[in-house]
Amino acid sequence: MLIIPAIDLKDGQCVRLRQGEMDDATVYGSDPVEMAARWVEQGARRLHLVDLNGAFDGKPVNGEAVMAIAKAYPELPIQIGGGIRSLQTIEQYLEAGVNYVIIGTKAVKEPEFVTEACREFPDSVIVGLDAKNGLVATDGWAKVSEIKATELAKRFEQDGVSSIIYTDISRDGMMQGVNIDATVEMAKASGLKVIASGGVTNMDDIRALQDVADAGILGAITGRAIYEGQLDLAEAQSYCDAES
Repeated sequence: MLIIPAIDLKDGQCVRLRQGEMDDATVYGSDPVEMAARWVEQGARRLHLVDLNGAFDGKPVNGEAVMAIAKAYPELPIQIGGGIRSLQTIEQYLEAGVNYVIIGTKAVKEPEFVTEACREFPDSVIVGLDAKNGLVATDGWAKVSEIKATELAKRFEQDGVSSIIYTDISRDGMMQGVNIDATVEMAKASGLKVIASGGVTNMDDIRALQDVADAGILGAITGRAIYEGQLDLAEAQSYCDAES
């Protein structure tokens, strides 16, 4: 199982939000490439980048920072989400050296876009499903739909998406622990590899996820916990390596 550091980009800075609220951001650094270096030095084998402005604007806003990280670490798998609403945007990111694009809001509103993207860019598309009480949220978490996350995920297995990132909004940035049951349910229901996100707080969460990794858990995204020292990235990755 991979421990994947999150670098959330807002106005060119590295931040973390609480429950997706743009007005409730903590700034952790002003140099995204420097932040990437910090996690690479600690053993990160994949990076999770989010263009927060892009998620709200519907188009890339922090693309230069994303591309700078991809250029600095050409061998490191990078996944990017936020504002990816066109095939052209996907192509630009992949050509810049990003490995995976994450389709979120557009996957919910226009599932056929995922089908098209997977056909054009096989093995490069991840679907990000953010849920509150099991129901999908969109538009930077501003809106909660009536669609069950597990039901929607089943559709994407047929399209050939690389994996699903499943975020429990109610736990994201709150240091309350990861929702293990919902994450496992997503993996079993979809038949896809799932990356857990939201609430990954300490080694207890890592151990709990590693215990169920065989159910289809590919990795865990962590943000605030590693930025504030609640979780040691190198220790967490070493533990997963030893247990797998």
